[in-house]
Amino acid sequence: MRENIKQAYEKTKPLLEQEFLKIDKICEENSAKIIEAFWKNKVSEIHFNSTTGYGYGDIGRNTIEAVYATIFKAEDALVRNQLISGSHALSTTLFALLRPNDLLLSITGTPYDTLHEVIGIKENKSSLKSFGIKYEEINLKNNDFDETKIIEFLKQNKVKVIEIQRSKGYSTRKSITIEQLEKIISKIKKISPDTIIMVDNCYCELVSTKEPIEVGADICVGSLIKNMGGGIAPNGAYIVGRKDLIHLCAERLTLPGEGKEVGPSLGINREFLKGLFLAPSIVRNSLKTAVLTSALMDELGFEVEPKYSETRADIVQNIIFHNKEDLIHYCQGIQTFSAIDSASLPIPDDMPGYDDQVIMAAGTFTQGSSIELSCDGPLREPFIAYQQGSLTYEYGKISVLNAINYLLEKKNN
Repeated sequence: MRENIKQAYEKTKPLLEQEFLKIDKICEENSAKIIEAFWKNKVSEIHFNSTTGYGYGDIGRNTIEAVYATIFKAEDALVRNQLISGSHALSTTLFALLRPNDLLLSITGTPYDTLHEVIGIKENKSSLKSFGIKYEEINLKNNDFDETKIIEFLKQNKVKVIEIQRSKGYSTRKSITIEQLEKIISKIKKISPDTIIMVDNCYCELVSTKEPIEVGADICVGSLIKNMGGGIAPNGAYIVGRKDLIHLCAERLTLPGEGKEVGPSLGINREFLKGLFLAPSIVRNSLKTAVLTSALMDELGFEVEPKYSETRADIVQNIIFHNKEDLIHYCQGIQTFSAIDSASLPIPDDMPGYDDQVIMAAGTFTQGSSIELSCDGPLREPFIAYQQGSLTYEYGKISVLNAINYLLEKKNN
């Protein structure tokens, strides 16, 4: 390993200690929250059961949903392996809540790429737009909500659903903290109390000690191959919130009249529960790996966001390379020093749901699992690597140090 990387690591180690203590404290609080939800809902071995076919009377599935509702302080929850991803859960929720001529408003600018065809930003005959649902968006201002524009818009328009994407996605903005979320929700509710506030919580769960429902959101959505699955859940997603809204989402996922009553667990309950049990620790490891990456890359002269000592809203660490070669080489380094598929070399390519070519590195046990160490980014200015995850800090540190070494070796050849 290059000497300057070793020196940078030794220099940053003392800086990390205080940040790691903060992360440990959040992990302890969230661990208490989750185990208390297990106790309250009397989780037992019988809840590891499996159902097939229609899935009637699946007590394990029903208990998992009760546990999620308890953790998020929600009235109800939908936690299903039939939800294949966070984007699928978001699409299900939007189609469940919106009707022709309704208005959807995003107040965090343009949503993540995979929602463009769902909404109709990019033409698709199955989009919300094709069903006559209208869409508008308001950009953030100085990395915070543009309160003036939002309030003015709500006074002039009847908005059925407001969508808030907390994590930055493939944008250059900062992610939204729980404090920012609480502040804007309180203002929206005063102006437009009937508007449904939906939060895309992907990558943000358990990063702080509060979740969106606790600060006034009506419904909240996330993926189980990110934070809440703890690296164990092999697929799935959750939707939590008001009981009437969860009912609509369940009927959209399955069918009207049956809703939450159907949907076989197919042996997934044990993995969902075990992953949830481990989630606070796995998120802690991901955050420590992100903080280490930020401090090291900053010390080596690369542009990073957030800085190692900044308050974090999600597990994502940006490294802004400003050239495609460094982006590609860093992602290739992460792949090369992952446990799985280390012999593979990722290259940029077209991907469904994305406008630009994307390079994706993920040496993961579960395909596409971004709570495991992964790194990806679109090939567009300013060429940002979006790194997230790591099941353990130790493995994360090993991979990141070697990936940086790989990048610098390529730069000097």
